[in-house]
Amino acid sequence: MQYPLVSTAWLEANLFEADVIILDASMDNVIGKTPIVYDKFIAIPRAQKIDLETVFCDTSATQVHAMPSVEQFNQGIGNFGIDSDSTVVIYDNQGIYSSPRAWWMFKVMGFERVFVLDGGLSQWLLEGRTTADQYLQHQRQGHFKGQYQAGLVCDMAYVLARFDADDAHVFDARAASRFNGEVAEPRPNVRRGHIPGSINLPFSEVLDGHKLQATPVLQALFAQQDGGDNIERIFTCGSGITACILILAAVASGCSKTLLYDGSWSEWGRHHHLPISPCEPGVSPDA
Repeated sequence: MQYPLVSTAWLEANLFEADVIILDASMDNVIGKTPIVYDKFIAIPRAQKIDLETVFCDTSATQVHAMPSVEQFNQGIGNFGIDSDSTVVIYDNQGIYSSPRAWWMFKVMGFERVFVLDGGLSQWLLEGRTTADQYLQHQRQGHFKGQYQAGLVCDMAYVLARFDADDAHVFDARAASRFNGEVAEPRPNVRRGHIPGSINLPFSEVLDGHKLQATPVLQALFAQQDGGDNIERIFTCGSGITACILILAAVASGCSKTLLYDGSWSEWGRHHHLPISPCEPGVSPDA
């Protein structure tokens, strides 16, 4: 898989190229970090809004932030002007937070030329680059149509069958306090803890300020877990958003066989027949 990021310098140099499509994947609800709050609306020039919380989300699903269906995706990209040979650059206003989710969604739908802006809007502003006070409106209809790539996303049944396999690692992007069950989950009726045997790698550890850590640092983080390319890496978090930050980091470091557990802990933690660690008080590990 190709290197998944572009720099702010690259984007500024290519800002007005006709085949470059810029999407703002910022979310209203930010969980797991202190949100960056802006006094007024600000965007990168030519950016269009991609709404991960309502439009590009299967709202009919029981899980939070479910990946959209192919039909929803194709309808949603509508007038973004995306063709098969377009270059799509995605950013968000928190540095790197929700943009990797949109990036992985495009990958899941079979689009290859998609990249995350390293550092996002925060880095763009820090460097004093040009801005806009509104989104680009009324883009033309594009010709790209998504096709679902099943090998990049998995469900609860798949994780249950694979979480303790010798050739699989589950990585959890939540903070250590949530992973260890020391604090309550932010969503109601969700148990504390984590999938047994999973590895806690808080998403903040793969970030350096607004940007992704350098490749050697990321390679060292993932090298701590043996197995190399033979290991299947399944990524989870609270609801499938910040897990994609770890997927971005894994791909940037050269890892292959990366899957998103889309339901993540908001799904796993609600099902009391599924094993968790640490075990709930008064509940048998086999319950």
